[in-house]
Amino acid sequence: QVALVESGGGLVQAGGSLRLSCAASGRTVNSALMGWFRQAPGKEREFVSAISARDSIELYADSVAGRFTISRDYAKNTVYLQMNSLKPEDTAVYYCAASDTYTLTRRASDFNYWGQGTQVTVSS
Repeated sequence: QVALVESGGGLVQAGGSLRLSCAASGRTVNSALMGWFRQAPGKEREFVSAISARDSIELYADSVAGRFTISRDYAKNTVYLQMNSLKPEDTAVYYCAASDTYTLTRRASDFNYWGQGTQVTVSS
């Protein structure tokens, strides 16, 4: 059983930064495709970023490319999402996810395990 626990969300002003963490148990983060998704009120869940299992290739949504960075710490079995230059439109619940597939993907349906989410609110 894989458990994912997100933390690091909060309230920040536009232009500010936050770092989200996703602590994994039951699976090592370097053996799974890891991803971040977000869901704003009244909107569908959308892909934010992913990092491949074997070669750490990173993938980003166009809306966050150049501002967000995904990374992982093998020793802590944790994946991070560094978010810089935050905008009000980044406001959402952010979810960490893990996939049994090794293929880099943006599709939520390819991810098997999900965290409970952490709220990020960016004020203008």
